[in-house]
Amino acid sequence: MNIKGRDDGTRYRLLKALENNPDLSQRDLAQQLGVSLGKVNFCLRALIEKGCLKVNNFRNSDNKRAYAYLLTPSGVEEKTRMTVAFLKHKTAEYERLRTEIEELEREVERKQRNEGMHD
Repeated sequence: MNIKGRDDGTRYRLLKALENNPDLSQRDLAQQLGVSLGKVNFCLRALIEKGCLKVNNFRNSDNKRAYAYLLTPSGVEEKTRMTVAFLKHKTAEYERLRTEIEELEREVERKQRNEGMHD
């Protein structure tokens, strides 16, 4: 199962958040992830359609309908795949930054040496 598109990051973070706390409301998820309520709703629907999430309805103590979003076996598989992809992306990003930092350090070192020669 492969969920593609520009919402991969949001979907991954949704799966991760719901794995830890399936009772989060869409409003709580939006706030936690820093995205709009509409985006959360859109991504949740896509994950449900793909079979990654199962929705359980129940009434909470305020006599309102509440939902629990449970990862299905496919959802766990998808989250694992997305975690591997995310890790690869972040590792490559880290390596690029590490290289850039080393180059900047060498540049500063050279400039400091050259300035020291002119004193």
